[in-house]
Amino acid sequence: MHVFYTPDILSNPELPAEEAGHCLRVLRLGMGDEILLTDGKGFFYKAVISAASGKRCQVKIVETIEQEPFWTGHLHLAMAPTKMMERVEWFAEKATEIGFDELTFLSSRYSERKVIKTERVEKIVVSAVKQSLKARKPVINEMTDFEKFVKQDFSGDKFIAHCNEGEKIQLKEALVPGNDALVLIGPEGDFSNEEVELAINNGFKPITLGKSRLRTETAALVAVHIMNLINAK
Repeated sequence: MHVFYTPDILSNPELPAEEAGHCLRVLRLGMGDEILLTDGKGFFYKAVISAASGKRCQVKIVETIEQEPFWTGHLHLAMAPTKMMERVEWFAEKATEIGFDELTFLSSRYSERKVIKTERVEKIVVSAVKQSLKARKPVINEMTDFEKFVKQDFSGDKFIAHCNEGEKIQLKEALVPGNDALVLIGPEGDFSNEEVELAINNGFKPITLGKSRLRTETAALVAVHIMNLINAK
């Protein structure tokens, strides 16, 4: 059954314009056809197309299905985006398929990219949510200054991955199942010594993801995978 993303379905029983276009013009579905909706907030809705005209597609919900979370805790990944957006988009897609809750882009000292448009990332994440049959869409945050971000309150466990000298623990050993977790991943040039020190002074624990030197998007995906595995139900 085809899945459509409808974040406002309870207040507006109609597919968003882009989803309606895909439903009516691409898939050529029409009145009476059954479809599956998700609001990205933990619910699926079995529905029937009740009206279809032009670019509008109205639906009638026939069943509400709550999807239990696949993992415990709130999993948050903050990364300095790569110069090539294709790598960021690849990460966002694969991380969503694996499963996490929130993504923040960081502007750090050695960041290759200081500006990022999240609209494209949002679309890729929505597509991955539907493809992987998840009823929860990760929150995508705008670019945030590193110093400002690490000083914000966060109720869970906080970690910073870096390649600088100093004592570090494996992320898989540092995570506590069920706890909220936030992991910082730096740019290709890594976090500066000053940034690492600032993070540690604000409660972040230094961690490593293994002996291999990883690209930014690879390290970010490894971190998401480890968080998901440790917290999987």
